[in-house]
Amino acid sequence: MFALILHGGAWDIPDDMLEAHRSGCTTALKIGWNILQNGGTAIDTVEQVIRYMENDETFGAGRGSHLNALGQIELDASIMDGKAIRCGAVAAVQRISNPITLARKVMEESEHILLVGDGAERFANEHGVAWCHPEELITERERKRWKEVQERDGFTTKDSFRTVREYSDTVGAVALDKDGNICVGTSTGGTLNKYPGRVGDSPLIGCGSYADNAVGGVSTTGWGEAMIKVVMAKTVINLMEMNGGQSQTAAENGIEILKRKAHGLGGVIVLNKQGHFGIAFNTPRMARAYVNSEMKEPFVAV
Repeated sequence: MFALILHGGAWDIPDDMLEAHRSGCTTALKIGWNILQNGGTAIDTVEQVIRYMENDETFGAGRGSHLNALGQIELDASIMDGKAIRCGAVAAVQRISNPITLARKVMEESEHILLVGDGAERFANEHGVAWCHPEELITERERKRWKEVQERDGFTTKDSFRTVREYSDTVGAVALDKDGNICVGTSTGGTLNKYPGRVGDSPLIGCGSYADNAVGGVSTTGWGEAMIKVVMAKTVINLMEMNGGQSQTAAENGIEILKRKAHGLGGVIVLNKQGHFGIAFNTPRMARAYVNSEMKEPFVAV
């Protein structure tokens, strides 16, 4: 069995963006599935799937990410290899168009797990990950959204997420390759009008991403502060380990915990070690897609 599941954010996706989300998820799934079918690794699959979604301005990761309270982009990403329990992550980078690739570099070529800001960008320069100009990542759509929020709310406050949480387009993927190895990756531009330097769950191992070959893999999306409070990805992994590998049950129970304990909104994608899927969310919509080697056709929905 080999398998791939991905998400393009859980939020109140408007009607006029449904087709773009569906198309983006479909293309990303095809890219990853082609790698797996040709014997590629779960790590390569996850990186390439997320790179595509970071480059597609439909989603709020990489180009097209939300702007912080100063009108800047700050990007976060993480990746985890379930075979060796290796992981890497970056946060608050502004000159990296594909932070998932930099997160992989941290995982494979550093003794550290999480690098942030200037340090992460310096590491990128030393390890062949190209810089870009921050302006290249900003779209007119996001400038418009930011200006609207600035005019309404001004500089962000501790409660600003309550007025802007309708915009939440974190992307993520979980892959199982032919050798039974699982990899998870998550990437985001964070929340609109966030305080500069704010870091959510996506780059935090155990909160936004977790992989363990003995159990499965999880990627999360939604209100990051709530995800961090319940250590969402690892909580779902633990639930799945305790329930005998039932991925859907673990996903549903995880979202129930998120809501009950942290009043959180969001979604999770889950893949168990047998290649079976779980998806749960408590937002109006969630962009997601999956396929495994037992399925005749992939599943895509928003």
